[in-house]
Amino acid sequence: MWTPAIAAFVTLKIRGRKLTSLPWAVGNWHDNIQSYLIPVTYITISYALVWMLGFGGAFDRETIAEWSNELGLPNSPLAGALIMVILLATVQFVKSLGSIAGEEIGWRGFFIWELRKVLPFGGISLVSGIVWSVWHYPIIIKYGFGDPVFQIACFTLMIISMSVIMAYYTFRSKSLWPAIIFHGAHNIYIQKIFSPLTTEMDRTKFWIDEYGLMVPIIVMLMAFYYWKRAKAEGM
Repeated sequence: MWTPAIAAFVTLKIRGRKLTSLPWAVGNWHDNIQSYLIPVTYITISYALVWMLGFGGAFDRETIAEWSNELGLPNSPLAGALIMVILLATVQFVKSLGSIAGEEIGWRGFFIWELRKVLPFGGISLVSGIVWSVWHYPIIIKYGFGDPVFQIACFTLMIISMSVIMAYYTFRSKSLWPAIIFHGAHNIYIQKIFSPLTTEMDRTKFWIDEYGLMVPIIVMLMAFYYWKRAKAEGM
């Protein structure tokens, strides 16, 4: 995950530019908080729809039991599940930022700022999203659950949509931290919280996670809103 950052550092060295030219500043905390809450929102909506529509079951008992046992609360499964979710959303989230920073230093700390020199906001979001997606394709092909074309299509739509929102907050705050926070929250809430809490049925895998259809649909709708905001704000 640190290869995008390493590529950015090497490029800066070749071009005779300093590492301090990257947008390291913490930025606006209002933007940072929103960047955490936005993935929480679209992921929660996505999984709530999956559960309500019967594409997957809510609150998988095995996961809840496993979490409760892990915390030493085998007789209090609900309390164990709640505590585990809080720990994942805070402690595990912070722990994950080190590896995620490697990606975001490259993509949002360097790459989109270079694209901004030659492309409008829409072009930046599209190109950076496609490149970011393609970078993940070998992992999808190796570890996917079945149909790589379907998975790649869903994943690409999701990543391009996320790129719109992340570019908006990066440019607005002039900082790479909103993107790091956004990326971290996205990973934790999908991979560590909602997917494990979903009981699988026959077609569940086609609707959940980063390779299913529901999250890309919901985040795409949010991306349209931020695309319009970026245009209105002259980005």
